[in-house]
Amino acid sequence: MTGYGWRRSHGPSRSFGTTATVVAVWSAVGATLLSGCGGLPGVSGGSREPITVMTWAPEGSAATNAPGMPAMAKAFARWVNADGGIDGHELRVLTCNEHNTATGASDCARRAVKEKAAAVVGSYSQYDSAFIPPLEVAGIPYLGGYGISDREFTSALSYPVNGGQAALIAGSGQELAAACDQVSLVRPDTLAGDVLPTLLDAGLTAARHRPAADIRTAEDAGDYTDEAKRALEQAGADPAGSGGGRKGAGQKGGKGCVTAVLGDRTETFFDSFRRVADDPGKVRVASVIGSINQPLLDRTGGADGPFEGAYVTGWYPESDDPRWEPMKRVIREHAFGDDAIDAADSGVQTTWIAYTALKKLVESLHQDSVRALDLVRALNKGVTVDTGGLTPVLRWRFEDMLAAADFPRIVNRQVTFQVVRDGRLVALKKGFTDVSSTMEASAANG
Repeated sequence: MTGYGWRRSHGPSRSFGTTATVVAVWSAVGATLLSGCGGLPGVSGGSREPITVMTWAPEGSAATNAPGMPAMAKAFARWVNADGGIDGHELRVLTCNEHNTATGASDCARRAVKEKAAAVVGSYSQYDSAFIPPLEVAGIPYLGGYGISDREFTSALSYPVNGGQAALIAGSGQELAAACDQVSLVRPDTLAGDVLPTLLDAGLTAARHRPAADIRTAEDAGDYTDEAKRALEQAGADPAGSGGGRKGAGQKGGKGCVTAVLGDRTETFFDSFRRVADDPGKVRVASVIGSINQPLLDRTGGADGPFEGAYVTGWYPESDDPRWEPMKRVIREHAFGDDAIDAADSGVQTTWIAYTALKKLVESLHQDSVRALDLVRALNKGVTVDTGGLTPVLRWRFEDMLAAADFPRIVNRQVTFQVVRDGRLVALKKGFTDVSSTMEASAANG
């Protein structure tokens, strides 16, 4: 707000009545200016305080990047602020590059604390031990993280909107059990990756299927030829030039499947896979949303690419579902052509749902000032969030939690099964599938 200074008069003195009138007029003008300072269109009086939140994600790193998440957060803020804010509060979004490092995650969390953020919303980081403790000490809720790290599902101040990688992998196991005789899992050799085999096997063994072959690898490698060969061999097929390839597996009567969960490097793995597979078209490939998504399919050849026919487990409806139209409209009208935002990207979708939850939460409070403590209390008391069918109705009471010690904070245990047909991710089965029992079995066995 621009300041208005008083200039000393050197002219003739005015009468008391005239001076009083001038003072009264300028007092009224000043009051109007002050009341409008920082105000929003459609908000009478501008008396409610702004709400500051943060969204972080890695950008420009050698492994997984999610620039669409902070970009979606800023578009959401422009949208709600253009219509008077959230229940009269201007939404201020801080963004932070997490760099896909523990140091970066810690830096972002400490900045959120310094800026007195009321919440961290719709963010991505696998380094939970770096960002969760600072938020816990400051009492800042982590609302709708991407779901890549373990402590998102154990911290009392984390409020996830999806079932994370755990639900995806458990669901993938259920799906592959019916489609494959042998399964190879290629996954990162990281703490976040270590839980994946147990979850996948829980889905497989529930259908009396043998466990998957666990193939660990670097998450940022530039070539996965050795891992691709081992994946084929463990799935019952030989690599090209070593005795029959997938044709050999077919002669054995088996249906081998290879699933890779490597984030942005999933594309790199399947490039290596195509080079070593004798007949890659006959090998059923699979993955989870985030490792395979529509933007990846588009840039790798669509129907002629390596993922045609692949099984993909997701959290939400496919990107062409009409339930995404409100988000797409906000992107069209408020993202200003930001090419970091793709409506088919799971990170963008998660951020939209997380901010939808924040909006519902703030609207439920009807307070002039909203602090982190207010949000935590409302969440714990059972505020419900309807996401328009993109998820089940969300609520984070104790009784809504999952009976699994490894990830009790999961309140949304629903996944969707999709398949790549003609280069598009489409629904393989209608609606959501509940993977609660599989995840609880994984926790019991792990």
